[in-house]
Amino acid sequence: MTMSRAPTPRPADASAPIEDRRGGNRHCTVFRIAKIAREGDAGLWRVRNISDSGMMLATSVAVETGERLEIALSEEVVLTGEVVWAREGRCGVAFDAPVNALDILRQLAAERQSGEYRPPRLPVQGRALAVTDDGEFPVEIENLSQNGAGIIHDGRLEAGTELTLALGEDVRRRGIVRWSRKNRAGIWFASPLGGADLESIRRFES
Repeated sequence: MTMSRAPTPRPADASAPIEDRRGGNRHCTVFRIAKIAREGDAGLWRVRNISDSGMMLATSVAVETGERLEIALSEEVVLTGEVVWAREGRCGVAFDAPVNALDILRQLAAERQSGEYRPPRLPVQGRALAVTDDGEFPVEIENLSQNGAGIIHDGRLEAGTELTLALGEDVRRRGIVRWSRKNRAGIWFASPLGGADLESIRRFES
């Protein structure tokens, strides 16, 4: 996977996050989800802290030192780096180039306040089963987020249709068709997927 270095994001006004200092390097405590892309996989991992030189991530999937990661904190804020340590469900990433951590967090806060923020979505190529009052039929998954899915269907799904979507081998979610155009539809889940469900898209791909 080819990754390019991201420029230091521009600052935006927002309240300052919690911070501490370790070895002269400022660390800001963060509790948010980031979209992670790595060789042959992608997922939503939890960000624990960020500094000007790196960040700590939490995930239950196996991570190896030396892995290259692309870390999308939003559609506008994308960083790249390398895993320098991994243990007990956490890993440390060294950025390819220094950033201003406080400015990044201010920009992310401003994006949320602007109303333009979109929860991260994962590109997926896999099969799922849609179950409605009229029966069940296969669909193709295009993308997944914690709150919903984008699917390709045979044209029978209309906006407002209630359904259950069976994803992979063990994930089922009730939802409603928010929109449907030609053979594509957006599904809104009645209850969001858990964080661990989306740490790797491999379980949903076929």
